Amino acid sequence: MILSEKIIASIKLIQDTENLALKYQDTGFHVAFSGGKDSMIIYELCKMAGVKYTTHMQLTTVDPPEVLRFVKKYYPDCILHRPKRSMFQLIIDEKSLPTQLIRFCCKKIKETAGINTVTILGLRKAESRRRANRIELEQTCIKGQDKIILCPILEWSEKDVWDFIKERNLLYCKLYDEGHKRIGCILCPMSSSKAKRLDLINYPKFVYAYKKAITKLVNQTGIYSSLNCDTDLIFNWWISGDSVKVFLEKRKQTSLEL
Repeated sequence: MILSEKIIASIKLIQDTENLALKYQDTGFHVAFSGGKDSMIIYELCKMAGVKYTTHMQLTTVDPPEVLRFVKKYYPDCILHRPKRSMFQLIIDEKSLPTQLIRFCCKKIKETAGINTVTILGLRKAESRRRANRIELEQTCIKGQDKIILCPILEWSEKDVWDFIKERNLLYCKLYDEGHKRIGCILCPMSSSKAKRLDLINYPKFVYAYKKAITKLVNQTGIYSSLNCDTDLIFNWWISGDSVKVFLEKRKQTSLEL
């Protein structure tokens, strides 16, 4: 299917689902916005579809400043929701750093948003294997309440997204031109190694805040004893994305080679 056909199909899907969205709330769809390229697409498609919607961004307190400035300037209608607890406070609350397997940050901050709505997400199958089995319209239950999820660009490719942005002359966050393939939280466990290296260079204040949280966590719980409860060592393990065992083996091997 070529891009023009995908656009038509996505718009029709949104239009066909509007009555369901209006049953949940009279303002229509809850558009989950992040400031990234995919959320820009679903925002534009909703405009093209002529449906009722409101746009919402769940802040995490570790959002790149460039993204926040971009959203405030070019999407002033986007409602910014600040969390009750910062990322660094959640680390202490959960007695753990967030990892690819322990994603309490998403659960606490993002996944509870949009309860009792039809929420539009900019998910695409091409992004990961985990998303390959997603369907365009899903019903979930959060805290005993409905949340309907609509993914109108699920079948779009990366090229489709950028071609659409160029065709519509949409402005996008400058982080993409600076080497980021995806935009998310600073030092997100799901980020690539390249993205993490860029974050380490660009956001030293956030690095300091993460390390401060690690020190507090260790002092309160004694966790990560296998890493000697050493803040820098724990931080380096965390951004590596490896298991503790693999991280220590690699570190030992590097020491032997040196």
